[in-house]
Amino acid sequence: MTRTRLTAAERSEEVLQAAVVAFGANGYAGTKTDEIARLAGVSQPYVIRLFGTKQQLFLATTHRVCDRIEEEFRLAATREGTLESLGDAYNELMPERELLVVLLHGFAASADPAIGETVRARFGGIHRLVGDLTGATPDEVTKFMATGMLLTVMAAMQVAGPNPISCEWATELLFTLH
Repeated sequence: MTRTRLTAAERSEEVLQAAVVAFGANGYAGTKTDEIARLAGVSQPYVIRLFGTKQQLFLATTHRVCDRIEEEFRLAATREGTLESLGDAYNELMPERELLVVLLHGFAASADPAIGETVRARFGGIHRLVGDLTGATPDEVTKFMATGMLLTVMAAMQVAGPNPISCEWATELLFTLH
């Protein structure tokens, strides 16, 4: 059987997808580049050749996740530029729990100056984008972002999203959000 040779860009994409899974599962500190390499089907030195360091790979992963959220928000805004349409778009990301959890791991790793700077800039960019796309007031955008963060935390705890673990408090809280 002949194996298709992938370009460096295609391999980078595979490594980034594997990094979302690995960092989502184990966080920045708990993930080793050899684990990501194994998931991507490449060698650990190749991961380093593509991204430099684990920190640079984590930053690229964080950018990927934020780009994806922004892309979904922009797409939702083309249909109907309301906070509700952007909220629906975020809810559609809930099945991809690892994306949302990477954000939480980025927040937790923000004591690292490079990670903190990137995470703060990207979160601020999403905040501005929500306001720009919807024309919502600062209070409305703040409530939207707070609700999104609550949903992200609940997804990380597996009490929101697909196949949630049943918890009375979570059911009640989700009901009040809708």
